[in-house]
Amino acid sequence: MKRVRCPKCENFLTFDETKYQEGQSLVFVCDQCKKQFSIRLGKTKMRAPQREENPDEQAYQEQWGSIVVIENVFGFKQVLPLSEGDNVIGRRQAGAPIEVPIETSDMSMDRRHCILNVRRNAQGELIYTLRDAPSLTGTFLNNEILGDRDRVRIEDGAIVTLGATTFILRAGK
Repeated sequence: MKRVRCPKCENFLTFDETKYQEGQSLVFVCDQCKKQFSIRLGKTKMRAPQREENPDEQAYQEQWGSIVVIENVFGFKQVLPLSEGDNVIGRRQAGAPIEVPIETSDMSMDRRHCILNVRRNAQGELIYTLRDAPSLTGTFLNNEILGDRDRVRIEDGAIVTLGATTFILRAGK
């Protein structure tokens, strides 16, 4: 069974790909939003989604680091890379302009929940600074809620909770 995502509401639809040939076009109507869309069967040029892989927590250690979203009732384990500057972290949704989208059904996480700034100091060390976006449910660092104006420096292994979803910072070098 294959899954396709509705381009409008991101609802997943499943179908049996063995009944169709490569190159064939299929038309779907989303059960939730009634959007009609089509796909063409074939080999994908895109990277496989992380849910089908065993994500490597050390993959981005040579760059700016990453966050490791812990597998929970709302989603699967994810390793998401960080970049230099402000990294807006939040719930993935079509059209939401965020740098680090967490794929989850956790509605207690805002689309723009927190911001993790990554920069190098004068000695070349990576500095990570966390702040709330602000969000409706708050951002927690090691079970302590951040205030609306708090900017907190965090280190490798810091545990951050957004709604009911938790991630761990994996610092780069």
